[in-house]
Amino acid sequence: MILQNGTKFIGRSAMKKLQIIFITVLLFTVNFSCNKDDKNPTKNDNQNIAEPEGWNLVWHDEFEDSSIDLTKWEHEVNAQGGGNNELQYYTDRSINSYLENGCLVIQALKEHYTGTEGSREYSSARLRTRQKGDWKYGRFDIKTKLPSGKGIWPAIWMLPSENKYGGWAANGEIDIMELIGHEPNKVYGTLHYGGEYPDNEQTGDSYTLETGDFSDDFHLFTLEWEANQFRWYVDGILYQTQTEWYSINGEYPAPFDQYCHLLLNVAVGGNWPGNPDYTTVFPQKMTVDYVRVFKKDN
Repeated sequence: MILQNGTKFIGRSAMKKLQIIFITVLLFTVNFSCNKDDKNPTKNDNQNIAEPEGWNLVWHDEFEDSSIDLTKWEHEVNAQGGGNNELQYYTDRSINSYLENGCLVIQALKEHYTGTEGSREYSSARLRTRQKGDWKYGRFDIKTKLPSGKGIWPAIWMLPSENKYGGWAANGEIDIMELIGHEPNKVYGTLHYGGEYPDNEQTGDSYTLETGDFSDDFHLFTLEWEANQFRWYVDGILYQTQTEWYSINGEYPAPFDQYCHLLLNVAVGGNWPGNPDYTTVFPQKMTVDYVRVFKKDN
């Protein structure tokens, strides 16, 4: 319709269509601008989880469902020994990883198990968040009770989600927590970097409990990762800070300037802890109360 002064009149129906189009474009623009640099999922929760001062929750799993949330976790299934001559077969069976009493349990068993990659005398599980939770910088809180015993090797760690700087360890590895079972009161935090094996380097430190060991109760393991610094904590106690590393294929802060994902596993045997012996009791369990990821304010 044209008014007498030549102005075009838009009817109600047409106006409503324009409003719908405008709102759709606006929502798309806002969503794209908020998420274009953020590879990890939203926090997707309705829980009131306390946030450390200066940090905002972006991802978490409280393990309160009936089964492992496969939108957040992926099982790695293999018998490759992790490059460390480990003895376990990692499976996706519910006997090796399951939820119980609001916790994730990763259970290592002594059993003859055969899969597509052959047979092993131990089984366990290794879970990762790759392509379901990938972060560059942040704070990572993992509350867990650890297994113990000769040849038992639980780990909470991170790997780059893409192969930007070459093979291990030129591409980097971040170990938030490792424990070797014959030292049940001591955990390690380590960075791996430099060139590809065997031209790689590692730097790190350890934390030892004053009394008891890490299989007695739950403890909180925290890593704070910023562009030029890593900080490791146990139960809120800072025990290590690192600011120096390198990659032969990139400028500092390479290789730790790229998105990484989390891994949780219990290995059996291997170069570092050695193999189980007659004193090692099975099954062995790593019980995880929660995993929480925070991004720094602003």
